[in-house]
Amino acid sequence: MPDLLEPGPAGLVGRAAEETLLRDLLTSSRLVTVTGAAGVGKSRIAATVAAGLDDGPWRRIVPVRWQGRGLAEPGDLAAETVRALTGRRTCPRRVDVTRALRDLPGPDVLLFLDDADPVHTECVGLVQRLLMAVPEARVLVTSRRALGLGAERVLRLAPLDTGGPDSGGEGGVPPAVEMFMRLARAAVPGFRAEGADLRAVTDICRTLEGVPLAIELAAGQTVRHPVTELAGLLERHQCWLGSTGPVLRRHRSLREAVGAGYVLCERPVRVVWGRASIFEGSFSESTAAFLCAGGGVSPDQVPSCLARLVAAGVLRPLDDPGGVRRVRYRMSRAAREFGLERLAGSGEFPVAAERRVLHCRRVAEVAENLWGTGCQRQAVHLVRDELDDLAAMIRHALTEPDHAEAALRCLVDLWFWWVAYDNETEGRDHLLRLLPLCESGSPTAVRALWLAAWLTASADPRGARVLLGRAWPAAVLAGDNATIGRIAHVQGVVALCEYDAETAAEHFREAADTTPLHAPGGPSPAVSQASLAMVQATFAPRAARRSARRAMTHPGTRDDAWASLLARYAQAFLEHRRGHGGRARQRAHRALADLDPRLPAPHAAAGLNQLIADIETGTRGGLHLRTVPLPHRGVRMLDPVAGPATR
Repeated sequence: MPDLLEPGPAGLVGRAAEETLLRDLLTSSRLVTVTGAAGVGKSRIAATVAAGLDDGPWRRIVPVRWQGRGLAEPGDLAAETVRALTGRRTCPRRVDVTRALRDLPGPDVLLFLDDADPVHTECVGLVQRLLMAVPEARVLVTSRRALGLGAERVLRLAPLDTGGPDSGGEGGVPPAVEMFMRLARAAVPGFRAEGADLRAVTDICRTLEGVPLAIELAAGQTVRHPVTELAGLLERHQCWLGSTGPVLRRHRSLREAVGAGYVLCERPVRVVWGRASIFEGSFSESTAAFLCAGGGVSPDQVPSCLARLVAAGVLRPLDDPGGVRRVRYRMSRAAREFGLERLAGSGEFPVAAERRVLHCRRVAEVAENLWGTGCQRQAVHLVRDELDDLAAMIRHALTEPDHAEAALRCLVDLWFWWVAYDNETEGRDHLLRLLPLCESGSPTAVRALWLAAWLTASADPRGARVLLGRAWPAAVLAGDNATIGRIAHVQGVVALCEYDAETAAEHFREAADTTPLHAPGGPSPAVSQASLAMVQATFAPRAARRSARRAMTHPGTRDDAWASLLARYAQAFLEHRRGHGGRARQRAHRALADLDPRLPAPHAAAGLNQLIADIETGTRGGLHLRTVPLPHRGVRMLDPVAGPATR
């Protein structure tokens, strides 16, 4: 197997690390291949380093460039190689390259086979024969994928770093931003970017994912567009980037650079590329098999097609293929845009969009089931992995009414993601845009109404009451106790938004008594019981202690980590109010220690952290309303004595 080398995080110190590593490889190895995705700079770095090695173990460099020649017939590479070695004008296809190399006055040459993708198969055989027959020969290859020979040393180039705590560059500027600024100054003398313009440049580089060719083409557009306008254009689409300057046709536009690899793929790989471009985020192998199979591509062909796309730099694996978790893939943005163009052109986009809806429905149902059966960490992991495609499916449903009902069901099934975590605004906006597209009296619409009311309560309590008023009659007529109980819970949230703690407590008590145990699709009665304890702590400490104990011992709490966290916050808050700071701090720390640091923290974590801060500073503090949870503007608290306060 070839020896694969990757110089750590891309752009850690620009391209200096890659150049140094390639220089070392060329002086110590007979076969070096530089690989990477389209536009990453393989040819440029290989040519620069090879030309700069005056003291290399070879007498001369013989370049054989296939750029712009397209697909080849068997023997074309051999003929072109002999022509470059001997200086002949023409050579027959049936020619002995090893003999031509031996006949040279000094066979110790560096053969530079640039852009070998169109002749990849012939290149493998030719290089293998050369290395075996001519011990003095050395070969440098640039290609999107490695040759796969045993003597091969592979340097895989990654895009430039676009920003982060370990970014290199001058003055801490990320290498991608540094490159854009340098090229923009060459295009527009005196170009400067500060403040909003500098943030726009950083956004441009991140949108282009640090691909040097894309950054070069984008920097050239500063002649026509201000960087803030250019950032918006590229956010919507980037394959339009182009220039008449580059000599090579495939470097004249981002679309042609990506398309140069597309035309070399076999038909099944092209089909999988196009269909997988429907994924806006990461996806698993099994999901790709579900969505990409059909039309001459069988499900068992999809994994090998994904592997080829990874080798070509179109896909990037996000996990270790040999790790515990199943590997997930993400398509580069330029490749995805190119694939979507092909998908739409083939007329397959509606089918792919329909399959994405089915996939998202399955994800939402599984996540909701996991949440309701005590596997809440797994549910959050699943939603986080699939969130980009869930959002894309919802956006598409706004323009495709036939998908609106399914999208609304997904939103409602994922109620915990919008409510328990910091995603209220996004969830509310999706719900309020989809609800008018769906049948008003359907069970899904009724569930969506109470969820939308919950997410609207803080910004617009009156609007939340209107939404609840629309949901209440349908729930009563249907005899749906689960929805009736959840409407009562949201009424408690609305009352709490208006700082009416006693009314809120009555509604939470009604919700805890009405909602059936283990009813899917919303907060459990244990959550309402814990919310009751928290609110009672502001005006009835003894009743709050009883409610907190009931919440902790509630049958649903055992399988509901969120309800348990709320109940533990209530207990800690009560201990703090009674003056037992040490005991309250200990309870709060234990509750926080049970949270998974790899997942976003639920709202109750903010209340626990604030409680610990109040204890350590000697502040009496109030109830952290965010814990209920309650969408908020700023950190709002309800003080048992002074009433509402804002920090």
